[in-house]
Amino acid sequence: MPGTCVVGLQWGDEAKGKIVDLLGDQFDFVVRYNGGANAGHTVVANGKTFKLSLLPTGVIRPNIQSVIGNGVVVYPPRFLEEVDQLRAGGIDVAGKLFLSDHAHVIFPYHMEEERLAEGASEGGKIGTTGRGIGPCYQDKVGRRFGVRVGELLHPTRLKDRLDAIVPFKNRLLTAFANGHPNAFQPLDAGLIAADYLGHADRIRPFVRDTARLLQEAFRSGKRVLFEAAQGSLLDVDHGTYPFVTSSSSLPSGIWGGSGVPSKHIQRIIGVVKAYTTRVGQGPFPTELLDDTGERIRKIGREYGTVTGRPRRVGWFDAVAVRYTAALAGADEITVMLLDVLSGLPELKLCTAYEIDGERTQHFPSDAYQLERCRPVLETIPGWSNDITGIRKLADLPAGARRYLDRISELAGLKVSVVSVGPDREQTIVT
Repeated sequence: MPGTCVVGLQWGDEAKGKIVDLLGDQFDFVVRYNGGANAGHTVVANGKTFKLSLLPTGVIRPNIQSVIGNGVVVYPPRFLEEVDQLRAGGIDVAGKLFLSDHAHVIFPYHMEEERLAEGASEGGKIGTTGRGIGPCYQDKVGRRFGVRVGELLHPTRLKDRLDAIVPFKNRLLTAFANGHPNAFQPLDAGLIAADYLGHADRIRPFVRDTARLLQEAFRSGKRVLFEAAQGSLLDVDHGTYPFVTSSSSLPSGIWGGSGVPSKHIQRIIGVVKAYTTRVGQGPFPTELLDDTGERIRKIGREYGTVTGRPRRVGWFDAVAVRYTAALAGADEITVMLLDVLSGLPELKLCTAYEIDGERTQHFPSDAYQLERCRPVLETIPGWSNDITGIRKLADLPAGARRYLDRISELAGLKVSVVSVGPDREQTIVT
């Protein structure tokens, strides 16, 4: 059976979790293949709200096997916290959630390194979530100090690794602290080992060779849904570098992040908001720094699921979406949070950029160029009706239908789903 991937085509927070949840009944497995506990998603089902940042959205479905692949970096306390949150909400993931033994582990020194680096005046901030994601990926690629989930299950091995790693990290972090004794207190390898071995006792039942699990699933004809974290514009290679995440958030990350060859992926669903948001630093051509932007932020509750930070808000950017849709190989798009725009007398979409006096419809290759771009905006009349109760495309106000048609035209893709509210039922399938 072919696999399907749900991927965000903006800077993340596109409400991908709702699409994964909607598709859940059609699949046997759902897989996270990149990122870590910096990828917040909120799912509302049966009147209950679940805020997850590490576990796949599919865990709330009783019929689905959920997998955290080897491309994900894992903070064990957060993993267990989310498992407990689900259990408290009446969802037991025992026997349904699998964690790759090859996924890398986030330790306290990773979070300290990120905190000190973001606080330094040199080099500027890149707007991380402070969860230790980047430093953990650095250790993974650097090989010398990376620790995999499987190593947590072998106490002697873990203690030996931490006895070698922590002294080096203490020297490194002391240097980062630049001689300020209150900026960093050296970490104790023995205490970290004891803490993480305690987590390992609870994590052990979930740990598997997930690459083999998924390869066997495809061989037996199982249906597999891949859930990308963050958004395509945050991809470490193709996003607005350096204001990006530390992993591949495009479907290209599936092979390396899960062990599943790309030939198995037959359908790619691109997810966009009806407007644009971004969290943290970096260029944002359509950003709104006025009352309209604040209105959208408040109605859309645009605050980070992980950090609580207010998200930056702007008009829909078709230049960026065309770029990411091509990179992702998207077959269709879903438009989320359309209801947030109700009541605005007019809406704007970015159809091109102007840079140094020249017009272009191509997304720049780096953040420096994008920072100099100015949006070319097209105005479309809005609508005043409340659309949260509408379930058919034909019943939407004329303004809303025109807006969707224009997004589809500019992106060059069919709009397959429209979300008009946070609940599972507040959805229009076109």
